[in-house]
Amino acid sequence: MLSVLILTRNEEKNIEKAIKSVNGLADEVVVIDSGSTDKTVELATALSAKVFFREWEGYPNQLNYGISLCSGDWVLILDADERISEELKENIRRELKNPRYEVYKLCRRTYYLGDFLKHAWYPEWRVRLFKKGKVFFKGELHEVAVFNCEAGTIKGDILHYSYKSLKDQYTKTIEYAERMAQIMHKSGKRFKVYNLIFNPLWHFLKVYIIQRGFLDGLRGFLVASSAFIYTFLKYKFLYELELKERKRNLW
Repeated sequence: MLSVLILTRNEEKNIEKAIKSVNGLADEVVVIDSGSTDKTVELATALSAKVFFREWEGYPNQLNYGISLCSGDWVLILDADERISEELKENIRRELKNPRYEVYKLCRRTYYLGDFLKHAWYPEWRVRLFKKGKVFFKGELHEVAVFNCEAGTIKGDILHYSYKSLKDQYTKTIEYAERMAQIMHKSGKRFKVYNLIFNPLWHFLKVYIIQRGFLDGLRGFLVASSAFIYTFLKYKFLYELELKERKRNLW
């Protein structure tokens, strides 16, 4: 039995497509909603999903809670802004008839500015399919899958419709950069000028050259630029936090 787990909050524009993409594959769909004020819950319920409410306590904690409510022997994690491609659906169905592993990494392909990226942000392998009880998640900003076995892969893509617009992207970029700076500061990471100068450049080159983002044309350049901006902002926020700390110590 396969359970599909989806976390939501105000995802009325996405939830139907996400659930419908696993029709014929999922034995149940479990939705953990953290307080939607739109039609997310209504739409998910209409599609026979099992909907539960839980105040937001961070992505990893929400996942672990959701997994505990899944009835299936296997769990597939899907974000509300994602879809399972037909190729991946068929390959998952075939693989689970005689599974070779207990944990699988699935590849995600991102839709960005009118088309799917072929190089930048791709391939992006994430632990998304596993036997219940074999994986738990931890982390503060980005989830980390913890498991004690070899992970397999399955051919096909999770289709990721990540950003509503460039404004949406950069609003999230600023939020993530600030949050990551807070995490770094809390862990004792100190600001260094060379991090502010060289790390953003390295992340740009990593996406644009090493991941061959240049083959995605202008969209690849823009993705690499966003990696530069995120990293640059992260260290600027870290510097700001240190300035505030010094001022408090002077008082």
